[in-house]
Order: sequence, then structure tokens, then C-alpha cells
Amino acid sequence: MSIDWTALGQVTAVSIGVTVAVVVVFALGVLGLARFEGARENGGSTSNLGVAQAALCFLACAAVVAYGIHLIVPQFH
Repeated sequence: MSIDWTALGQVTAVSIGVTVAVVVVFALGVLGLARFEGARENGGSTSNLGVAQAALCFLACAAVVAYGIHLIVPQFH
């Protein structure tokens, strides 16, 4: 039995890349919430831009997770 090391390397690279991308997008969502809360605590005008940034980032993360679950669970195919 021969293992195709190239395929294993490709799967590993893609999974690490996607994981890093999801973590970065999630961190940007947290940053958006922090900006919104910081503006609110300082008594400044609370811009909805931070909330919109957070919502888009968290929605993107949820979509990636849902797609991963779709690929893994055989009942969805």
C-alpha cells in the first residue's frame, strides 16, 4: 500500500490555510465589537460600522463552519 504524500500535503496546507483565515476573520469581528464598545464607553457617537463589521465577519465564519459540516455529514449529500 502506497501513501500519496502529495495529496496529504495538499490537504494539510489547505486545512491550515482555511483555519488561519477563519481565525483572522473572527478576530476582525471581535475588533469591530471592541471598537463599538470603546466608542460607547467613551461617550462618543456610537458608529454602527463596528457592529456591521462584526456581523459580516461572524456571518462569514458561520458560513465556513456550515459548509464544513455539510462536507463531513453524509446525510447532507
